[in-house]
Amino acid sequence: MTRLSMHEQLPFDEDATASPISTGDLPQAEEVRAVVTEAYERYRSNGDGEVADYIPVLAQASPDWFGISVVGARGKSFEIGDVAVTFSIQSVSKPFVFALVCEALGYGEARRRLGVNSTGFPFDSLMAVELNTDRTMNPLVNAGALAATSLAPGATAQEKWELIRQGMSRFAGRELSVDEQVYASESATNLRNQGIAHLLESYGRLYFDPDEATDIYTRQCSLDVSVHDLAVMAATLANGGVNPVTGDVVVGRGVCRRVLAVMATAGLYELSGDWLYEVGMPGKSGVSGGIVTVAPGKGGLATFSPPLDPAGNSVRGQLATKYLAERLGLNLFASVAASRDRGTS
Repeated sequence: MTRLSMHEQLPFDEDATASPISTGDLPQAEEVRAVVTEAYERYRSNGDGEVADYIPVLAQASPDWFGISVVGARGKSFEIGDVAVTFSIQSVSKPFVFALVCEALGYGEARRRLGVNSTGFPFDSLMAVELNTDRTMNPLVNAGALAATSLAPGATAQEKWELIRQGMSRFAGRELSVDEQVYASESATNLRNQGIAHLLESYGRLYFDPDEATDIYTRQCSLDVSVHDLAVMAATLANGGVNPVTGDVVVGRGVCRRVLAVMATAGLYELSGDWLYEVGMPGKSGVSGGIVTVAPGKGGLATFSPPLDPAGNSVRGQLATKYLAERLGLNLFASVAASRDRGTS
């Protein structure tokens, strides 16, 4: 009898099957709106954390900015605070580019080329590459993200960039563009990412010219978004790859499953275990102060607040997300005892 290994894709199209899924609904609209408002008021005065300054233009962000957006799987949104402020997406772009690569190559091939295990090291670690025998990381740290960007379909840098920009725009439900000031600032200070790209190339784990791949990745991180855009993007992953606002099928639901698994284990870098322990949802943070989290079948949650903790994660965003996860029943590991007189199993 032939058995599939854990690394093999199933020999059928899971996107086309009617296999059982774990899903649910957000609470009633009035309750969601009230809890989002409570979270905002509870944490808006928190003064902990520091605005990122290792990319000079990021230091211009106001430490007072704070916004929350929840978008349900049916497209209804609930938001408060600085939801109109735009900022560069930074590392929050990583899971969505990974999804696009999985869609193009197949999630099995993407796993083989990129790896999916958490590193336990900071996001820009070279040591993690050196200590990993396969030299693969995961697509949510910089090494794996650079490799993922290099795998975007296209024969030229421009073709790869356009596929990424268009794909990210489909996730957001609107055309996204680069903040040229952020792009210029990052391009002048991204020597470490250039070094990571060349290191990966030396091990055969980068799949395009390292300097061009780094430039595409820098553009990707410089895309301008709002907290509402991020919530729509997260809701698309929550909705089996279908944008709940536009109805556009962005990626398959089999891809969503794999992307959310990596977000759960590596989305907040070396603190991902703490995050999953406390919040219980797949998430991804960025140094501009954005955090996205996904409640499969229910919707997407995004927060924006620039002051960061030492690991590079938004302080207010983490607090608000934990509060909302608990109050809205979003923690994937929360359960109640089953009634003995209900069902047979």
